[in-house]
Amino acid sequence: MRKILPGLFLLLTLQTVQSQNTHRFSLGKDQFLLDGKPLQLISGEMHPARIPKEYWRHRIQMAKAMGCNSIAAYIFWNYHEVKPGVFDFRSENRDIAEFVRICQQEGMWVLFRPGPYVCAEWDFGGLPTSLLKIPDIKIRCLDPRYMKAVESYITALAKQVKSLQCTAGGPILMVQVENEYGSYGNDKAYLERLRQLWISQGINVPFYTADGPTPYMLEAGNIDGAAIGLDSGSSEADFEQAKKRNPGVPAFSSETYPGWLTHWGEKWQRPDTNDLKKEVEFLLKTKRSVNFYVLHGGTNFGFTAGANAFSPTAYQPDITSYDYDAPINEQGQPTAKYFMLRRLISQYVSYAIPEPPALVNTIEIPAIPMQQVQSIWNVLPPAFRTPMPVPMETLNQNQGLMLYRTKLIGHKSGRLTIWEPHDYALVFLNGKFIDTVFRDGGKWTVDIPKDTSVKDPVLDILVEGMGHINFAQFMIDRKGITDRVTLNGMTLMNWEQYSLPMDEAFVAKAVSKLPAPPDPRNGQFFKGRFTLEKTGDTYFDMSGYVKGMLYVNGHNLGRFWYIGPQQRLYCPAAWLKKGENTIVIFDLHNTVSSPVVGMGGMNE
Repeated sequence: MRKILPGLFLLLTLQTVQSQNTHRFSLGKDQFLLDGKPLQLISGEMHPARIPKEYWRHRIQMAKAMGCNSIAAYIFWNYHEVKPGVFDFRSENRDIAEFVRICQQEGMWVLFRPGPYVCAEWDFGGLPTSLLKIPDIKIRCLDPRYMKAVESYITALAKQVKSLQCTAGGPILMVQVENEYGSYGNDKAYLERLRQLWISQGINVPFYTADGPTPYMLEAGNIDGAAIGLDSGSSEADFEQAKKRNPGVPAFSSETYPGWLTHWGEKWQRPDTNDLKKEVEFLLKTKRSVNFYVLHGGTNFGFTAGANAFSPTAYQPDITSYDYDAPINEQGQPTAKYFMLRRLISQYVSYAIPEPPALVNTIEIPAIPMQQVQSIWNVLPPAFRTPMPVPMETLNQNQGLMLYRTKLIGHKSGRLTIWEPHDYALVFLNGKFIDTVFRDGGKWTVDIPKDTSVKDPVLDILVEGMGHINFAQFMIDRKGITDRVTLNGMTLMNWEQYSLPMDEAFVAKAVSKLPAPPDPRNGQFFKGRFTLEKTGDTYFDMSGYVKGMLYVNGHNLGRFWYIGPQQRLYCPAAWLKKGENTIVIFDLHNTVSSPVVGMGGMNE
């Protein structure tokens, strides 16, 4: 008998165990099959990028305790390709493979939704904004420049997850091709090319598409051999449409909506729970598979929130919170909707549903004194000189702020028009604030008064990007001034541009400079410190400020805006520490500090 080395014996043992745990997931005519037996998927959607990594397991356990047996997860391409050709699958909450492994450890299957386009109310629908440097780029089609970037992404991501497919002993059952493509385009060759790219990189589980349940969306968005996801499938009529498209594959409700998204300036979206209950009951009774979009939304930290626009002059940026009125709220707590669904699901499934995990600790923080410490005008970088304004992406900037400066020669006053401001602009003349311009509505003209104190008055336009459009036909959405500026019809030339990305590194450097003298101009940084004896989740109340961004211990919590409805920004316990903590506020309008408190919840 040959002697087997210990290391080889261990390897063979691991291979045997893995082979024993492999599964075959397949598409029956009307239902999904796992190892040849029917499997009804009850899936809860959540996005790793919107949840601090420390809470991944808790949120997955919450889904299981509601009765789910699967997790669906969008993967945001632009969250992982940090600059062209450079991918990050390890830092912070970017370790997608680890998220999938935790799902498996908790006994959950995975529906993998990698895009490349995903929508999801996420900045640019998940596409990298570096694509917008290409003046005539075409997206979501076979434009070779777009596809070259797509191929690089698919190659990089497939390496992270191909060993986590059910065929290799992992939990991934299906992979989605693109997302709601029938609402956008009709290039079936593009969709097929995406599928072939995944296959070439070792993805061998079934594929599915997701589209609205209408004939034209399903014809344009589904590809032969792929399961049909319906956004949403809420009636027999919806499933009949899927059967007409392809009677040989199963259909499921790939996005059943327990809640809905909220834009700045709207009321909180609170969809009717009775309609949800009716839809879910129909799906459970008829043994259709379902994915709740979203079961838990999380947060659009930093500059990750997207926007909608259904005409060139209609722009609706999304709020920072992605609570979505979901069954599991932004902080990970169960809602009344959660317990309703838990009771309903328990009536139809044969497996035991565990109790929910313990709640995450919350804290309140007394008033934190804030002090004005710096002005945006004192931290300007070297200027980029250009005959005409260029958007942020041209200067390798995603969002944040861009300052545009020129001298008024010829016309000195009158009607100033910005073509087009993307998205929120403050106009100054000789350092004096004149007016604001917001992209939505197309009212992009302000009156410039006469100023005879200097021969050539200085015009400053400070523009904030508020999220790239993530859906429909107007996604080519560059930030800053996207064309030109005119004064009484005269095109203004010879500009200086100052790149102000407002990312964590830029802000840390800005507030580390020696405190500046009090500055009456708009665009101020405020800083405060607070001490904690214990950490916990909290919500910082920003109702004492106007419009800007909040940073805690170097983490960008997102945007605030007095128009609401959101006035509090969520801060997870993992971003706080025992002892001294630092909070920095940048406000475009406030020039006087106001204390900030930490609250125990949103409760608005």
